[in-house]
Amino acid sequence: MKTPNKWVAGIPFQPLSSKCFLLILNPPHWYICREIILRSSEIALLGALFNFSGKKPNYLGVQKNPLGLALCPATNNCVSTSENISDATHYAPPWNYNPDGKRGNISREKAMEELLQVLKSTKPDKSSPRIMEKKDDYVRVEYESPILGLVDDVEFWFPPVKKSIVQYRAASRMGNYDFDANRKRIKALRLQLEKKGWASEDTV
Repeated sequence: MKTPNKWVAGIPFQPLSSKCFLLILNPPHWYICREIILRSSEIALLGALFNFSGKKPNYLGVQKNPLGLALCPATNNCVSTSENISDATHYAPPWNYNPDGKRGNISREKAMEELLQVLKSTKPDKSSPRIMEKKDDYVRVEYESPILGLVDDVEFWFPPVKKSIVQYRAASRMGNYDFDANRKRIKALRLQLEKKGWASEDTV
């Protein structure tokens, strides 16, 4: 068996493919795919044995210098509109809730209402969304996986500018890889918001 080169919650694991990894409990060894984590109740035993929820990072929220959401760590389990556009791993374009003014005089309050609606109703990977913090210009959601209780933090911020922009950041608390779960979740949310008239800034 190869020497483990990654760690999750202090437990060594060996990536086997883009979607599967070997979790080493010595013994036994557990071969886990993300799809299995989301579907198999047998792996719930791992959630009972280990705390996979992680600790809430202390850098969540709107940062003061520079003003905006936090950058991503070096790990491949985070996307953020605050990243440089050249960082293909972590960068994602902001959203516009009134592209080219096509929606008239839609207010930020109405846009926030639409966002909250979509957050509550969209569960692309069966993770349960919980709105943990809400302000006039900011909302933070925790997504918890149904089996192991893995937690991802997703934030949205309406910057104090005239343009109708929404910034966001989505990151896993644990491990180095999320198998693109956060990027896929952001895409699923965007697709639902597009039905209400929103758009990604890379398409306007």
